[in-house]
Amino acid sequence: MNAAITSIGIYAPEKRIDNSYFEKIIETNDEWIRQRTGIQNRYYARADEFTSDLCVKAIENLLESNHTDISDVDFIIVATSTPDHTMPSVASQVQARMNIKKAGCMDVSAACAGFVYGIILAKGLIASGANKKVLVIGAETLSKVMNFEDRTSCILFGDGAGAVIVEASETNYIFRSITETDGGLGQNLYLSNQPATINGEAIINDNKIHQNGRAVFKWAVSTLVEKIKNLVDLNQKTLKGIDWLIPHSANLRILEAVCEGLNFPKEQCLESVKLYGNTSAASIPIAWYNGLRSGKVRIDDTIILAGFGGGLTFSSICVQNRISLRG
Repeated sequence: MNAAITSIGIYAPEKRIDNSYFEKIIETNDEWIRQRTGIQNRYYARADEFTSDLCVKAIENLLESNHTDISDVDFIIVATSTPDHTMPSVASQVQARMNIKKAGCMDVSAACAGFVYGIILAKGLIASGANKKVLVIGAETLSKVMNFEDRTSCILFGDGAGAVIVEASETNYIFRSITETDGGLGQNLYLSNQPATINGEAIINDNKIHQNGRAVFKWAVSTLVEKIKNLVDLNQKTLKGIDWLIPHSANLRILEAVCEGLNFPKEQCLESVKLYGNTSAASIPIAWYNGLRSGKVRIDDTIILAGFGGGLTFSSICVQNRISLRG
């Protein structure tokens, strides 16, 4: 039942979008965006660049950054809200393009909580004895589904991908987890092109992201503060024993409020939102990778990963870092 996360890689598209970009298309400015979100930059995929392309690039970075082999991967999980197609899955496209033979594949739809759900599922597959080495990817091309007429939401999102290897280990480094969903709040954050209602409330089914920012902010802060405390207790630890908190990077103000609610040092909370925007399922691995690359995160550090988003759904897990990047 023992498992460890042993490798990581990330990718962001080449097109960098700073806040001045939005000054040309909506009523906003750099100061307004930074004050309310903390975001300075984000990256957009090209018109001919899709989620599977970002996944492949993240895997290539994983191979460059780690002493690892993916030829023996036996399952692939891709967490995304922006798949290339409804079917085939993004995971199956990754399997084909990376020539990973005989691997099971599936996509996970859990929005910004998807990457952590992928880790939890990978650990379960390994614990069951069904698999030994699982590739978990969080990837999004949110720029393709943004409503550029909504000044409160279009400034938030960016594109990116992060990939990790979860594999069987002699010693366990992936610990207890918590997942929770309040589907009754689903109409507060959605992306739909089908029914025009969620929970009996009218929605705009135009295949664009729509959100009630205030409702999501309130739910996110209260949920993270409560559930992270529960996760720490579940793993028989204390917050002082946690080296790094890596929540989903939705908005810097959410992360600041969570740290304040937990009485947890802000400098021990890793984020990717300032330079990448809200990349949904990709935000946690991007923050983790950059923490490793900067030398902040070290071998055997104890980390809490916490995802939250559309559903509204929450996922969290405690892990011990076993990743050491090349160079």
